[in-house]
Amino acid sequence: LGVLGAMLGGTVDIVVRSIEAAMQLTIPPAELRTNSLIVKKGGTIPPTDLTALLLHAGYVRAEQVDGLGQFALRGGILDFFPPSSATPYRLEFWGDIVDSIFSFDPETQRSLERTEQIKITPANEILCGENSAFALLIEGHMLALRGKGSVKARASLLADIDRLNAGVRLASFDRYLPLVYPEPGNLFDYNGESLLFVSESFAVKERAAACEKLLNEEIKSYFEEGVLCKGLDRFTLSWGQFIRKYEENATIYLDNLPRGSFDTPVHDLITVNARQLPPWNGSLALLLEDIRPVVEKDDFTVVVMAGSEKASRALSLDLTGEGIQNIFYPSLPESFPKEKVCVIPGGLSAGIEYPAEKFRLITYGSRITASPEQKRRRQDKKTVAFFSSLEELIKGDYIVHTIHGIGIYEGIVTLEASGTVKDYIKIKYDKGDILYVPVTQLDQVSKYIGPRSDDKLVKLNRLGGKEWKKTRTRVKAAVKDMAEQLIVLYAKRRAVKGYAFSPDIDMQNDFELRFEFQETMDQLRCIDEIKQDMEKPYPMDRLLCGDVGFGKTEVALRAAFKCIADGKQCAILVPTTILALQHYQTIKKRFEGFPIESAMLSRFRTPKQIAKTVTALKRGSVDIVVGTHRLISKDIKFHDLGLIVVDEEQRFGVAQKERLKELFPAVDVLTLTATPIPRTLNMAM
Repeated sequence: LGVLGAMLGGTVDIVVRSIEAAMQLTIPPAELRTNSLIVKKGGTIPPTDLTALLLHAGYVRAEQVDGLGQFALRGGILDFFPPSSATPYRLEFWGDIVDSIFSFDPETQRSLERTEQIKITPANEILCGENSAFALLIEGHMLALRGKGSVKARASLLADIDRLNAGVRLASFDRYLPLVYPEPGNLFDYNGESLLFVSESFAVKERAAACEKLLNEEIKSYFEEGVLCKGLDRFTLSWGQFIRKYEENATIYLDNLPRGSFDTPVHDLITVNARQLPPWNGSLALLLEDIRPVVEKDDFTVVVMAGSEKASRALSLDLTGEGIQNIFYPSLPESFPKEKVCVIPGGLSAGIEYPAEKFRLITYGSRITASPEQKRRRQDKKTVAFFSSLEELIKGDYIVHTIHGIGIYEGIVTLEASGTVKDYIKIKYDKGDILYVPVTQLDQVSKYIGPRSDDKLVKLNRLGGKEWKKTRTRVKAAVKDMAEQLIVLYAKRRAVKGYAFSPDIDMQNDFELRFEFQETMDQLRCIDEIKQDMEKPYPMDRLLCGDVGFGKTEVALRAAFKCIADGKQCAILVPTTILALQHYQTIKKRFEGFPIESAMLSRFRTPKQIAKTVTALKRGSVDIVVGTHRLISKDIKFHDLGLIVVDEEQRFGVAQKERLKELFPAVDVLTLTATPIPRTLNMAM
């Protein structure tokens, strides 16, 4: 619906569609336009009229708006959640005048940003209007049914008519699309004058044939069950109708190999020679090897996509320093100047070269830099539940309710209460007790992560019982005891005199500038907190917790750089040789161009290489070392160790980790993990 609305309003330039979506029938453009309305601040419209529009546009009335396609009217306040929007909106009325328009958080119900206008769009592709009118439409079709299979179909239709007359909204009414729209729309009806590109036309045709065959089989099965009947059997364009859309539009086939025939007559064949280039890994030396020979020819245009804008600016300066004249563009220009080297932000999955055009595009990695709006949404989003979605739960999983304790997840059920239909989480407790929790209260429920075994069931709590309350009381007491122990431990740790690192220098800022991705707000906050701890005169004990891929390594490397910039050494302890190699490669890449010597200790190293590294650590000629358990061997001596980084601490034994702190009681310790164990968490507190 969001795409259809954008196409109808002319606010989108390119639409990428699959063959399934392109063939699917949908709401006609006129119907979508009729049921859309722009509401402006200061405009005059009775709330009751808006309510009528929302109901006809497929919205569901609710006591509180917390999901797409819902609306709620409370006095002079109207809340609604359009499917094309990321947040719901709140209209405040003064009589019939729209006094203010706000977006709001569906979880906290608090207003977020003020806006001058908002567009109300339909909540469904099939708009059936009032229940009574829809029931009459179905009844008319039912009375016209004749022939084989009509008995089952009549029974199915009659059941839906009874539900509608009882005021219940049908859970799935898409089967009535041919009835509601005698002349349904499709994506091509929203095109206007446009070019149609068909990527791999033969594969598209094969996919369309497979989908059409599967749909026909499903419709045949539904006919036998009585779910569908004559007149309710058209949901997509046929292949013949689809081919006519090719002919009605200016169509361009994009095929890798030329073929003898196409689905429609072809006016001309154009051959484009291109060569795919592997993505650039970020190494300046490798980039120079690639572009120097090209630049020397004086007839090639080279474009380098370097990731974030910050990284692109830094690369532009580096290329200038290497004697390669270049132009930096903070955003994509209209065109690139001929025979120049250009640097821009962004990234693609691979680079490309057009030999005939003498054009080469080199791209960093396989990430596309997010837009500022996407970054802001990602930074502002907060996790409020232990699991992010009900899709993570499987029937039979043990789950814990904050108030009622441990139960078994029995799935999602739909119940009606006070005339409102809502979805509930069904939880089974001891003695067959059942609890229904609204899905809007997802924060009250979490996965059970306590001890369990395959041969022994987890003991369930009883609803209304005292056992869960006693358990919570015991945990509170244990936490209190733990806190007292932590105070003693923290006091001992602070009593040891540590090293206070100096504030950041220019080289530190230069190093951080060369990070190719956009830092998240959490990363920046953790970096600042760690630096503040390192600058204090007592040892740091900090736990950095984050899921895989969330950027813990970059945070640790900035701390390591700060340590090395003060003339001290850094040790990174990892549990596996593979992880050691990965960290070592990352270190070599990130520290490239800086006077920093790195080394690795693992079974990937020969005895001669290990002996050389051990000697270098004693002399202080190695600034940073990454290693496995070999790093805590008795023969390892450091010249001046300033920081220890422990990665994936849950995979080490207690004795192994404690040995580091025994050997270096005054050294700062940074622990990285995705799943912190309680003991390490306590130390970090």
